[in-house]
Amino acid sequence: MIKTITLPAKGQGLHAFTAQVVNIVGESGMGEGLCTLFMPHTSASLLIQENYDPSAQADLENWLNRLVPEGDSLYTHTLEGDDDMPAHIKAALTATSLSIPVLNGELMLGTWQGIYLWEHRRERHSRNVHIHLST
Repeated sequence: MIKTITLPAKGQGLHAFTAQVVNIVGESGMGEGLCTLFMPHTSASLLIQENYDPSAQADLENWLNRLVPEGDSLYTHTLEGDDDMPAHIKAALTATSLSIPVLNGELMLGTWQGIYLWEHRRERHSRNVHIHLST
């Protein structure tokens, strides 16, 4: 089964969508298998991260922005603005796909783990995520 969801991203940062994936797995009736998430974008990424304390998410965002700053004079790919090339670098350093085992119809996430779209652009975007469930 493959299902595509569209997620709104209100700008840079981590946007949780664990509940949507949990619902899709639950509705599928799958007992055991693998849930693979794939995002066909080059300036955003997917992440499994702590979902309890929002300061962890803010620290990640601040750290990555410091590692890959906007406005670096080495960038030549700036067609869409100062955040264009940094967004591509951030996506290259992170991941555009995730695999999560499913057992007894539930994602095998840890207690404090959540699934996030990590938007690397400042402007609002809609991002597609393909969810593939296999047994």
